[in-house]
Amino acid sequence: MNENPSPLFSSAGAAPFDEAYASSDELRAIYRQAVRHFEAQGVDGVESLQHSADLSMLNQGVTFTVYSDARGTEKIFPFDLMPRIISAPDWDKVEAGVVQRMQALNMFLEDVYHEQKILKDGMVPTAQVMMSSLYCREMSGLNPPGGMHVHIGGIDLIRNATGEFHVLEDNLRVPSGVSYVIENRWVMGRVQPKLLNQYKVRPVDHYPQMLFDSLASLSTQDNPNVAVLTPGIYNSAYFEHSFLANQMGAELVEGQDLLVDRDVVYMKTTRGLQRVDVIYLRIDTEFLDPLAFRPDSMLGVPGLMNAYRAGNVALANAPGNGVADDKALYAYTPEIIRYYLDQEPILPIIPTYLGSREKDLAYILDHLPELVVKPTDASGGYGLLVGSAASKQELADFRVAIAANPDHYIAQPIQQLSTHPTWVEQDGQKGFFPRHVDLRPYAVCDVKGDVKVLPGGLTRVALRQGSLVVNSSQGGGSKDTWVLYPQNAEVPHA
Repeated sequence: MNENPSPLFSSAGAAPFDEAYASSDELRAIYRQAVRHFEAQGVDGVESLQHSADLSMLNQGVTFTVYSDARGTEKIFPFDLMPRIISAPDWDKVEAGVVQRMQALNMFLEDVYHEQKILKDGMVPTAQVMMSSLYCREMSGLNPPGGMHVHIGGIDLIRNATGEFHVLEDNLRVPSGVSYVIENRWVMGRVQPKLLNQYKVRPVDHYPQMLFDSLASLSTQDNPNVAVLTPGIYNSAYFEHSFLANQMGAELVEGQDLLVDRDVVYMKTTRGLQRVDVIYLRIDTEFLDPLAFRPDSMLGVPGLMNAYRAGNVALANAPGNGVADDKALYAYTPEIIRYYLDQEPILPIIPTYLGSREKDLAYILDHLPELVVKPTDASGGYGLLVGSAASKQELADFRVAIAANPDHYIAQPIQQLSTHPTWVEQDGQKGFFPRHVDLRPYAVCDVKGDVKVLPGGLTRVALRQGSLVVNSSQGGGSKDTWVLYPQNAEVPHA
């Protein structure tokens, strides 16, 4: 069916797979209503809606600190009005794949901090784990509740040229962004209720309850006292820390608000000391406890690891998870899934070259312009090189850095992320133009290992034309992600 939208929409420059366009002049069926809705608004109408959405975000305090900005100031988290729509069959595969990865990586972490069978069996090189800067020796032999290490995960996915979802990376330490998923839906409900009601969209506002239930399950107390540990107001994701604590009815605390006495964690309150049973960690492991990790940390709680080791407090996510989302270990995740679950990976990964392998290193150095190079322990889009967009000097500098410390880098072929119509100004014209997107679904895991995936996740969008960097910390934006109920399903009433 040829259906050429109005000049408000353009598919020019779209990736081989565009979320909304099956071809340059044919819309995918699930997008036709949305496109008609925006066409009816016209440029002025869409601008007015976008202004209302931005104002709503501002009023809600939905901000994010972009540290790469010269001023390092807080900005409104950029939000795009055009939702990303995912069909029920597509989502079923994503959900199953995320559950599979969470289960396998939990088993991997429990193994490498105890018996290390996977290393002894040679499925993953021992040096890859034990020499990782993210391997936490303080976790060796420590038994987290239920043997579960990953309680909250964010799995970054992209769609390739054929429309197949691939795993880009796992975030098993402090995955951020889920508050924006919920806020985006609230904004859409306020600004575009008619469009939202035209689709059978699965809700996302129950995530705080999902999270709280997962955290509470880690304690043996009937009504555990749950706290969210934040680095403080200057952290880029402080809005999210505050938002989730408020939505869960949990206490938002900084390290100075807690103390450890006889291996029990207490919170200082106006009514005296109050015991804390579960802590949702929003700070990195190295800053967690100055007695166990960095002695100069002002963010953590002295003695916290002793309390954790004694079983008197539960920590989520468990310290030391970084060894499982180390970008070099990512290359072994298909083998990890096969080893622990005896299953084939549901979601494929991207071909990955390891600087630690001599043959791979030679390939990386010879093909830098064709590759994306990433430090193995970095996150948030920092420190990476997109070869095709790099200058000769940047390529030369990276060659020197990689050759000097090859174990610290991995490389992947530059991926053609899918594109999605996005409201931007291009060539002096306002309209919906193709911009690259990825998807971060969020999952929680309780003490019994039951994994639940939020239907949707954070669709991040690269707002600059041609850019492949979607990270919010690098100035990207986001979209509301609509996962549809199955076609004939009855939609539960709110």
